[in-house]
Amino acid sequence: MKKILLAATSLFLGLVTNAQDITDAVRYGNTSIEGSARFRALSGAFGALGGDISAINVNPASSAVFNNSFASATLSSQSKKNNSSYFNSSTSQRDTNFDFNQGGAVFLFRNNNAGSKFKKFTLSLAYDKLNNYSDSWAASGINPTNSISNYFLNFAQGLRLDQISALPGESTANAYVAIGNTYGAEHQQAFLGFDSFILEPSTTNDDNTLYSSNISGGNYSQSYNYSATGYNGKLGFNIATQYNDKVYFGLNVNSHFIDYERKTFFYESNINTTSTVKQVAFENTLKTNGRGISLQLGTIIKVTDGLRAGFSFESPTWLSLEEESTQYLETSRVDNGTIATQITDPNTINIFPEYKLKTPGKLTGSLAYIFGKSGLLSMDYGIKDYSNTKFKPKKDTYFAEQNRIIENNLASATTLNIGGEYKYKLASFRAGYRFEESPYKDKNIMSDLTGYSFGLGYSFGNTKVDLTYATSQQDRNRNLFETGLTDAANIDTKNSSITLTLGFSL
Repeated sequence: MKKILLAATSLFLGLVTNAQDITDAVRYGNTSIEGSARFRALSGAFGALGGDISAINVNPASSAVFNNSFASATLSSQSKKNNSSYFNSSTSQRDTNFDFNQGGAVFLFRNNNAGSKFKKFTLSLAYDKLNNYSDSWAASGINPTNSISNYFLNFAQGLRLDQISALPGESTANAYVAIGNTYGAEHQQAFLGFDSFILEPSTTNDDNTLYSSNISGGNYSQSYNYSATGYNGKLGFNIATQYNDKVYFGLNVNSHFIDYERKTFFYESNINTTSTVKQVAFENTLKTNGRGISLQLGTIIKVTDGLRAGFSFESPTWLSLEEESTQYLETSRVDNGTIATQITDPNTINIFPEYKLKTPGKLTGSLAYIFGKSGLLSMDYGIKDYSNTKFKPKKDTYFAEQNRIIENNLASATTLNIGGEYKYKLASFRAGYRFEESPYKDKNIMSDLTGYSFGLGYSFGNTKVDLTYATSQQDRNRNLFETGLTDAANIDTKNSSITLTLGFSL
């Protein structure tokens, strides 16, 4: 059973080794096109349409467009293919998973007072998955210059030897816990490097602060495996109304919950004659759980019988997040002409203090034209400023630095969603296009996203069945580690999904 380390507040200064950086800010601030099959078929372009439970996520006034109470539930099969390249070597990996994407109901109450300008009211409760974090990719290649040893060296240089080493007779687990509690996570990384013989101190004196690497020479064969699971979900409470015959208003109060788990495994080997350490295996796991709240306001206006306009505002999401991590390091080295294996397994769960994250709000403007009962065209244009993302408490030194990095590297990003539907008797034929601008100023880190969708629907009267296929593509450059070994793998990601929704009038 693993020991548990309750990290002190001072450990915030060292959390760079686990999470809480710009990558996490983007992950938790970004959402995808999930939801019902009809919603996905039109690539989410529902801000001026309404009449779909997932459309309430875009514009809270959408529920007031319903003509009767309605409920729906959605299942989806998601497939992600990652093609990775690392030092001219390519790797491909595909994963498929099944999800419950959406479920909810709208309850409609008509106003029987003929003199009132408020024609009807709606209440709705709906769950929607905002993002699916399932992702796995691998990278491998021959690095001609950079070793994992630089990761540990960057943490160790300048630290006293007695602050990164075990006391006489002290176990690895006890030393790891004591160093973490006393000095922080940065010292823990240096301890891992020293205990595994990757680091060599200049002297054995306690006050030594200079280190060299026992990994040297030329080429390093490296492989990196990344695997993540989890989701970003939202439970929305909605109230909306129709005013006269042309205006709809709505309000959402949203409860958010995040469940994220990541595991990385790095392996390096070399045959360099001047290198003492020949092999390194380094494993890290991270679990994040969070909860939060946000608000949304929206309106839909019937400009003419066919033309509709929509506008919605989504507030920032205020998240409270908790994290825990584990680490494992194993090395093989030449010791007096024989191969010796060193296992540095702290067998410890690091539990970090709760922290806050404010993700950016979003403004969305929408237009739609309805061609009677034969079909429609719809467009949404949204803007979200990712540079407004903030870690809290802001007075924390580490968080202040991360917020500065976010301001300097993230930007305002736009989204464009276009969808169309053609109806023939009881059948509907749908298609959509989506474009999402990268949240990074440097689009080499993450490119813009483009996607397409195609769907079918059939009405059996009070029951409706919808089926959609959607695909999207985006490139990413991911550094293997945040310091030292910062060489990046280029990842070409293609997502595809098949979504099925069953809906029925209540």
